[in-house]
Amino acid sequence: MRASVLLLAALASAAYGQRTSEFEGLRALALENDKLELLILTDGGAMASLVLKDDAEKLNPMWNPARLAREMGQQARRMGATGHFVCVDGFGPVSKEERAAGLPGHGEAVAQPWETVDFGKSGNVTSLTLRANLPLVQETLTRRYAVADGENVVRVDSVLGSLLGFDRPAVWAEHATIGSPFLAPEVTVVDLAPGPSQVRPYPPDEAARHRLASGKDFTWPMAPTNEGKLVDVRAAPANPDLLDHTTTLLDTARELAFVTALNLEKRLLIGYLFRREEFPWLQIWEHYPQGRTLARGLEFSTQPYDVPRRESISLGAMFGAPTYRWLPARSKITSRFLLFFAQAPEGMKKVDDVRWEKGTLIVEDRESGARLSLSASQGL
Repeated sequence: MRASVLLLAALASAAYGQRTSEFEGLRALALENDKLELLILTDGGAMASLVLKDDAEKLNPMWNPARLAREMGQQARRMGATGHFVCVDGFGPVSKEERAAGLPGHGEAVAQPWETVDFGKSGNVTSLTLRANLPLVQETLTRRYAVADGENVVRVDSVLGSLLGFDRPAVWAEHATIGSPFLAPEVTVVDLAPGPSQVRPYPPDEAARHRLASGKDFTWPMAPTNEGKLVDVRAAPANPDLLDHTTTLLDTARELAFVTALNLEKRLLIGYLFRREEFPWLQIWEHYPQGRTLARGLEFSTQPYDVPRRESISLGAMFGAPTYRWLPARSKITSRFLLFFAQAPEGMKKVDDVRWEKGTLIVEDRESGARLSLSASQGL
């Protein structure tokens, strides 16, 4: 009897783990357990889809530009830039000289094929390790995704290595982006560990086309508008037809910073917990066109905005915090973060805190008293 139970348990465990899949016609690898399924593209390395196994709707909270393009009767471009992709070494547009040299916007990683280094299960942890070579910037990026059985939390560890014989400033952003239908007007709210914030400065000929006042500092989440009012930017507006852009220096009193997105109707919560010293900035890009094919970037990064590296490095600091990170000669730097996706408890309306304590990820709404505790054996 005991042997039969062990065999059934082994077969159940083998049903999850790792397998080849696809997303929008692109090859993907599926990292899964009994709680989650995460699809990772082999070209570009993007985390393209994340679904709960017990969700009948299988709602993916991540941005899918191919689906949105279809809904608008358009053709999607650069499909590697979907869901959550990594921008390294570069975040934003490039200079004319870099463009002439072939360097793409948002860095090479999202445009490169990723080699599978390891894909398997050890104990109760399934992991996938991918590596991308970045020939133009002479770097390598290795990324390990891991999920433990019974957990709603994925840990992502990255190592960026330099092949050059001199120290250099590095530009790195985790381009996490949520999209409709998970992202819905007045329904999906974003929370974070805020410090000082700023509306992105726009060129004078563009400023009037935006809802928020160009270049103005503010205290999250009440941002200044062009009409001289304050607007709560936690949720998408009721009548989407705008493009807003802000940055926040994450709370310097915290070792670990967070950002979350909560769908209040479906009670689904996605979020990230990461080391603030590695990613001190959170850029929020809000793309709310007509038709409600919405997208919202929750981009934690080494710099305030997605701008050419020369601009970010020349800025040096903002709000007293650096706007780039050093990558020493022929050395490596690392980062890690936790990604979680789960059903939110009844009554949760916002997120005031996310923390990791002794194998548990705790998410709190202090006003309502709602609290979510997730097993998270892989901490930071």
